[in-house]
Amino acid sequence: MKINFTKNQDGLVPAIIQDATTNKVLMLGYMNEEAYQQTLATQKVTFFSRSKQRLWTKGKESGNFLTLIDLKIDCDNDTLLVQVAPQGSTCHTGSDTCWNAENTEEYGFLSTLETLIKDRKENVNSEKSYVASLFKEGINKIAQKVGEEAVEVIIEAKDENDALFLNESADLLFHYLILLQAKEFRLQDVIAILKERQK
Repeated sequence: MKINFTKNQDGLVPAIIQDATTNKVLMLGYMNEEAYQQTLATQKVTFFSRSKQRLWTKGKESGNFLTLIDLKIDCDNDTLLVQVAPQGSTCHTGSDTCWNAENTEEYGFLSTLETLIKDRKENVNSEKSYVASLFKEGINKIAQKVGEEAVEVIIEAKDENDALFLNESADLLFHYLILLQAKEFRLQDVIAILKERQK
């Protein structure tokens, strides 16, 4: 990588720190060439402190190191994306990130859908909610629906109608997320097992 440390008069480039697993942005720091080289040598992220005018390795005092996983440079060669495995909280306030956000894995729309299902579970008296009505009927009904949807996916998989197959697949995934909630689990619990199997 050819990092342009001379673009700014202070010889610093922004370093965006991102969790390599969750993809959450944890903090923003600055590196000069010496901090960059020390990060590579130690595999612990080191910055240049603009206020103290010296190098500092994140976690040296707190123990909350940022272990280097990967480094990427932007198209102008003057900003780093530093992917890390954080050991503990990142922010000096004790928060996971410097934006006071939880550093948890999210799955886009599926996470939004899980939150909606959780809300329906907690408000089972909602008369208009199909999901709430399933929770009201109990685990046997929910499990039965997952079974029915799985059979329908198998039937449509053997047919030539892709639209029906995808619709039934969506129904199966939706009801499976409901079943996970009924059993007090979330998608991340299943993904954790899949990750363990990958090892």
